[in-house]
Amino acid sequence: MKQSTQGSAGTDGPRPGAAGRIRVPAQPGAADRDRTRDRDGVPDPSGTARGEHTHGERPLDGSRALVQRSSVRGQVLDALRTALVAGELRPGEVYSAPVLGERFGVSATPVREAMQQLALEGAVEVVPNRGFRVVERGARELAELAEVRALIEVPVLLRLARTVPAERWARLRPVAEATVRAASSGCPATYAEADRAFHREMLALAGNDQLVRIAGDLHRRAQWPPAGAPATRGRAGLIADAHEHTALLDALIAGDQDVVRALVAEHYATTS
Repeated sequence: MKQSTQGSAGTDGPRPGAAGRIRVPAQPGAADRDRTRDRDGVPDPSGTARGEHTHGERPLDGSRALVQRSSVRGQVLDALRTALVAGELRPGEVYSAPVLGERFGVSATPVREAMQQLALEGAVEVVPNRGFRVVERGARELAELAEVRALIEVPVLLRLARTVPAERWARLRPVAEATVRAASSGCPATYAEADRAFHREMLALAGNDQLVRIAGDLHRRAQWPPAGAPATRGRAGLIADAHEHTALLDALIAGDQDVVRALVAEHYATTS
């Protein structure tokens, strides 16, 4: 496999159309700052929006600087995850933290820390003195991830279908409809986030936080496109997948166990 040198330190950055399109999300305005939360949903003690710079202000102690640094790293991590799903970070290619930092308008440190997190998740691997290579994943790995997801999620959903009342399922209607809107946008990264949210909300009804965390990690990994294949599913494929969500929710609300079993089996057999 030919290795890219586009992201190595001291060379040209990622070519336009790949990582060059990655952007750190826009910052909230002043009216939103009182609602700012860090990545764990805890109020930001700095009182600033995530990733917001406060030039001219001296931290009262070291904690404020740590919050800001963690906040920037979280935004970079989110942007990198989005780029992976969208195929903007391409399997087999090497990207350096300094060059990506220039693209984000941040130092190399939060990029390197975010990349190290992605390495722990199996998305990238460290290339000494060069940066991080996006892992090339094949059909077998995708099939294994789909199998493990089915082994974990399907029995839970079938149990919940028998025990959770219809009114609680009905509360998930906005989340299911959000996946349809996201699919209609044709943006794979937008749909990936909505897809994970729907599955997360369903599994959360089991009341098992460890289940939700492990299943969410597997789901995220299953959304990374494999090497040698189109980077993303087409809009039609995304919409078909999203409509499986609404059909499943309809069956859960109606309490139709036979339809639920059939839809769950089909969904986990056809989606990644």
